[in-house]
Amino acid sequence: MIITILDLLGTFAFAIIGGVKAARRGMDWFGVIVLSIVTGTGGGLIRDALLGNHPPLAFNKPAYVILCIFAGVLVIVAQNKITKYWLLVMIIDAIGLGTFTAIGAIHTENAGAGGVAIICIAVLTAVGGGMLRDILANEIPQVLKSDFYATAALIGGFFFWIFGLFTAEHHAIKVVGTITITIILRLYAMYAKLGLPKVR
Repeated sequence: MIITILDLLGTFAFAIIGGVKAARRGMDWFGVIVLSIVTGTGGGLIRDALLGNHPPLAFNKPAYVILCIFAGVLVIVAQNKITKYWLLVMIIDAIGLGTFTAIGAIHTENAGAGGVAIICIAVLTAVGGGMLRDILANEIPQVLKSDFYATAALIGGFFFWIFGLFTAEHHAIKVVGTITITIILRLYAMYAKLGLPKVR
């Protein structure tokens, strides 16, 4: 139940960020709604496509798409007010990053895949929506050029896999640990303005 709530919160924050990106790129109302949906559900769609889960969770549970549409409408009618609370949006985004990382890892583990797949799909679940958003906005995906974002998800996914190698028990601790580590790394990176070195 708690993970579902965090998942919905993260979806909402992702969708808000997607909508704001669309608005700043001069897109119309339809574009704002589309980028909100893509950002909020894109990572899960990629995960389900790779794991062969049909229909994808976002289509099977329309609450996710409805929530993204609501976020897009909220951006359309109150973008200026939303930007005043941008720090709160980014904190919720960090919570979503951690939750999406854990959910991606759980689905992959349940599918019987190995460690590499667990880590990769955990990261794709967490950042896939943002990458699709930036591609639609005609930009290089943000996770490929700045921010300690995908790396936080990578470390979280790695923890999930390593923990599972040592014990098949304490699944709740593994999930909570994955979410917590990812969130803390992302929040600290925001605070310290951390990023990976760039090639010069």
